[in-house]
Amino acid sequence: MSQATYRPPAPTAAERARTIAARGGRAAVLPGADEASASASRTVPMLHHVHPDGVATLLFRDNDPLVALAAQAPRGELTGMLELADTAPVPLREPVRGLLWITGWLRALDGEQARAAVLEVAESKPDPRLLDAGHGATVLRLTPASMVVADAEGTSSVRPSEFGDAEPDPFHQQEDQWLRHLELSHRDVVELLSRHLPEHLRGGHVRPLGLDRLGLRLRVEAVEGDHDVRIAFAHPVHTAKELSGELRRLMGCPFLTQAQRG
Repeated sequence: MSQATYRPPAPTAAERARTIAARGGRAAVLPGADEASASASRTVPMLHHVHPDGVATLLFRDNDPLVALAAQAPRGELTGMLELADTAPVPLREPVRGLLWITGWLRALDGEQARAAVLEVAESKPDPRLLDAGHGATVLRLTPASMVVADAEGTSSVRPSEFGDAEPDPFHQQEDQWLRHLELSHRDVVELLSRHLPEHLRGGHVRPLGLDRLGLRLRVEAVEGDHDVRIAFAHPVHTAKELSGELRRLMGCPFLTQAQRG
């Protein structure tokens, strides 16, 4: 295969969608075209949580226009879309590195249903704002019908069943901290890694953009625009020790032994 057509291995679309959902990110909810109005075209929830099966629990102030729309909808259900923006952990000209859209049906919960939903979220994501449910805030549930993930790897549709079968990247909780540390304290490491960039991109400002079990992503901020490049690991990594070995290999450390490579 020629260099021009080669694409380094990357996580599947479902894995990338699960990772964006697990990180949380910035959220916005848009009602369906039939339900949208000037007062409720786009709204930001107080809190959002996407469960492993793709169902999303959303918390809104009682006076949010979307809550009124849900209450007035036939059968108490309306179409809507949750948008999650995955923002890079370092300051970039274009900070959003990925988007996940979950389209489905929104329904307001009350009574036992609302309490059960809040408790389920609290088990995995404790947050004091959950205490506002039923006391000035309303719980909405989004049941997914379709999903789309868009990032530097491309734009792909993901079935809810595929989303449920996938796992988020093993480093999704530590990634932001590691990349910030790389950006602030180890510019020398970034420079060594940038040797893997295509020749025509080596004059730009290179920034750490992402990290997953299959490789490292760099953002090149150049005069003519931004370019995202994936640098593949020799094999998938699942632990911090394996990751350290792969990064050292990419840096060209002469004292990297075969044992250190895993």
